[in-house]
Amino acid sequence: MKRWARALYQPCLPLGRNGQRVTGCEEHIDLSRRAAAEGMVLLKNERGILPLERGTRLALFGKGCVDYVKGGGGSGDVTTAYVRSLQDGLEMKEKEGKVQVFAPLGEFYRENVKNQYDRCVLPGMTAEPEIPGELLEKARAWADAAVISICRFSGEGWDRKGVLGDGDFYLTKEEQKMVETVTASFDKVVVVLNVGGMVDTSWFCSSEEIPGVLLAWQGGMEGGLAAADLLCGDENPSGKLTDTFARTFDDYPSSAGFNESEEYVDYTEDIYVGYRYFETIPDAAGKVNYPFGFGLSYTEFEIEPIRAGEVSGIIRVDVRVTNMGNRAGKEVVQLYYRAPQGLLGKPLEVLGAFGKTDLLAAGQSQVLRLELPIADMASYDDLGKIQASAYVLEAGTYSFRVGNSVRNTVKLDYEYRAEENAVIEQLTGKCAPTALRTRLLADGTYEELTQYENGYEKNQLVPQDIETLEGVEPDVQGIAFGEKKEWADADRITLEDAAEGKAGLDQLLAQLSDREVAGLLGGQANAGVANTFGMGNLPAFGIPNIMTADGPAGLRIREECGVYTTAWPCATLLACTWNPGLVFEVGAAGAAEVKENNIGIWLTPAMNIHRSPLCGRNFEYYSEDPLVSGRMGAAMIRGIQSQHVGASMKHFCCNNKETNRKDSDSRVSERALREIYLKGFEIAVKEAQPWTVMTSYNLMNGYPTSCNPELLQGILRDEWGFEGMVTTDWWNHAEHYLEVKAGGDIKMGCGYPDRIMEAKEKGLVSREEMERCAKRILQMILKLD
Repeated sequence: MKRWARALYQPCLPLGRNGQRVTGCEEHIDLSRRAAAEGMVLLKNERGILPLERGTRLALFGKGCVDYVKGGGGSGDVTTAYVRSLQDGLEMKEKEGKVQVFAPLGEFYRENVKNQYDRCVLPGMTAEPEIPGELLEKARAWADAAVISICRFSGEGWDRKGVLGDGDFYLTKEEQKMVETVTASFDKVVVVLNVGGMVDTSWFCSSEEIPGVLLAWQGGMEGGLAAADLLCGDENPSGKLTDTFARTFDDYPSSAGFNESEEYVDYTEDIYVGYRYFETIPDAAGKVNYPFGFGLSYTEFEIEPIRAGEVSGIIRVDVRVTNMGNRAGKEVVQLYYRAPQGLLGKPLEVLGAFGKTDLLAAGQSQVLRLELPIADMASYDDLGKIQASAYVLEAGTYSFRVGNSVRNTVKLDYEYRAEENAVIEQLTGKCAPTALRTRLLADGTYEELTQYENGYEKNQLVPQDIETLEGVEPDVQGIAFGEKKEWADADRITLEDAAEGKAGLDQLLAQLSDREVAGLLGGQANAGVANTFGMGNLPAFGIPNIMTADGPAGLRIREECGVYTTAWPCATLLACTWNPGLVFEVGAAGAAEVKENNIGIWLTPAMNIHRSPLCGRNFEYYSEDPLVSGRMGAAMIRGIQSQHVGASMKHFCCNNKETNRKDSDSRVSERALREIYLKGFEIAVKEAQPWTVMTSYNLMNGYPTSCNPELLQGILRDEWGFEGMVTTDWWNHAEHYLEVKAGGDIKMGCGYPDRIMEAKEKGLVSREEMERCAKRILQMILKLD
């Protein structure tokens, strides 16, 4: 097949074995189900209520049993052939003789939810109906146990609510009443949470009336069946939390200022995010219901450190894990380090490495090796307390703990001793705060921060009317009547010539007019089933139009196209597998569907930190911890790009709030930026080299991320060695020519070549800067096959 034939001619040739399509195939759906089961977290299992005994008669309560939320909304949505709810999953188990399900309740909820859907209520946004008294009495007389399901939905462009009784982080009043009714009627009650992010857990954490709780997350199209697999014991839970679940919404340090203003967010908690806050700050430890890394199993594991030491600058810890129970299962081992407080101050615990066992049979053991580079324990000194703008390993003793959650660890005998302060990496100050005045310290007090004036270039053109540009699509490049349409003239250098080594990209670009180069720097019209536009598209020079597609929970194709794809579990669930190998599999399978549908770039993974429970897109992100985020994101990228499909790592950076997302200013210290909000991106770049990075909508310290030269050139390229292309998020509010100058290569969904030409004529942007960006776009296209 001719290179880029899919992009040029849209043949839609199947990529599966024996000419079968891989899109939405049985193998991928099975993988989605397997991944969903591995990332669900068993939070509570008292009195041996789970797994359910064979033949248990179940009454399913809560509209969430049928109103199943497979994932979040917006760019994270996926068009699928079907979605299995918890009701569907347990009814399938009934056919296998595993359990019995009280059918009248299912009929009631299905009819009620259908009526709400008919009134255009979105899945997950339906209201909880009152349980008919007669149905309740019949269910109580028939069933051995009750299952309550609670579902939540959130999406792009809006944030969740944290108001008691208002029904998002907390239960609605109707849900509270339903729970009280069910727990008063049944001795055995199991709760299943179909959610995409952190929610209130206090209503069941200490409740004797609710002995069993499964955090089932949003499990994709087979999520309801995967949850049933766990409830019935066909799978053994092995998911662990990648977030801390606090007692109340107000207990999170980000809560006080989250809704203070739509114009800005002050990251005053600094590096003390998630467990770094709860395990460090005085009196915060008691505010936790379920700690970071926590998750139960149907078996018991012994975690035994057998050796530890330093080899060539790397702390190596070997741990023997033995299954002490009578069921096969997997265990996650987590290595934490404690650094001396020194002058910079540190979190009490920091995750340094992790590993997951294979499926261990009863009595079977496996030795895991966990590795932590000593350099990774350094802290960034942004105020010059020791060495300004440097990662410093402070003098003192570094101790290590190993276990299966941040609070269930044993201290290793081995310690690492740094005799004196050591500069690990000397950098220069970048992206310093301009309006953040104070930040939290380890002892619970606050310190003043220096305020800087950024020297970034301001727009010197008449501002665009942003409101008229929202959603504007790129021009379709047509051929005038009577004009001969040629792929390329014989004497022109084409991209094919560059691919074959006959000419260089600089030679190709030298042939283009300024206007043609400017045109390359923006999105191109959709082709085939794509709906998020393309890149490239200069046929006269052999440059194909490479399509993009949304993610991260699956290939997103509009329903009217008639293509049904695989909906994978949400990113938070995938992170809770603590299994990068499994995430690689999901990435590769999803990318195969992307490729089969003639799309070259998949807009995933999303890598932002779970700073607050309320961020509307937390379901797209992995964790409150940057190491987990970085390792999972890197695995996803490697999986995607193993299929010669480009991954687009996003949203770079500090996109931790959706309200006014295109103009809100994220005010953050340089230390927190580097240690928390950029660290996951850094890990993924260095481990996986994504072909593209997508900037975020928001401002960061007073300036748009998409045209920040210190962020895009200074940190991303110069410090980390990023080799790929930078794209904006779609229809942001930043000025196109400033993005070009900063190293932002392409503006999506469409660019503004006339603005670039105006800027060039006024001497505000150069041909060299334009070509630099265009060259990186072409280099990205050359990686595709």
